[in-house]
Amino acid sequence: MGDLVLETARLVMRKPQEGDAVLHDLHLNTPAMMEYLGGVKEPHQLEAKLAKSEALFAREGFGFAMVIEKSTGDLVGHCGLKRVDNPMAKNLGDLEIGWLIRQDRWRMGYAGEAVRAVLDDAFARDLAPYIVALTSERNEPSWRFMEKLGMTRRRDLEFDDPTYSDRDNPTIVYQIAAKD
Repeated sequence: MGDLVLETARLVMRKPQEGDAVLHDLHLNTPAMMEYLGGVKEPHQLEAKLAKSEALFAREGFGFAMVIEKSTGDLVGHCGLKRVDNPMAKNLGDLEIGWLIRQDRWRMGYAGEAVRAVLDDAFARDLAPYIVALTSERNEPSWRFMEKLGMTRRRDLEFDDPTYSDRDNPTIVYQIAAKD
């Protein structure tokens, strides 16, 4: 199964491994899935993304884990933590959570299960007093999910990202504290 990161009732989350870029491309790199994430990525971009996550696990003990459905062994997404690294962000270095669940598994509760596991683990390990999530205002399903998780909007941290179109600006920021 690779290096186990977390396990929930229905999911196993493990570190990226050889072949994951191909699976990511097949199941997660579609126009619908990538609509709010800058569009479909090239294979070399997926490889670089996974390599960055592997390096982050090695350096800081966290990163983006591949989310595997226990019942089938299928890759159903990824979820994890990274440092806010957008040069336009006002909160560089904060811990940021992100997730992506493949379209044929939407509305099955997998995102909530994976995100809660990552948040619980991060706060149990005292990685940070709070964790943020970023999206665009246009991505209402994402920020509504953030609110459902108990995150609150931080308008003071919002910023324009010139790498995204006007319709996907500003980047909005939500935050959750360990106490919440």
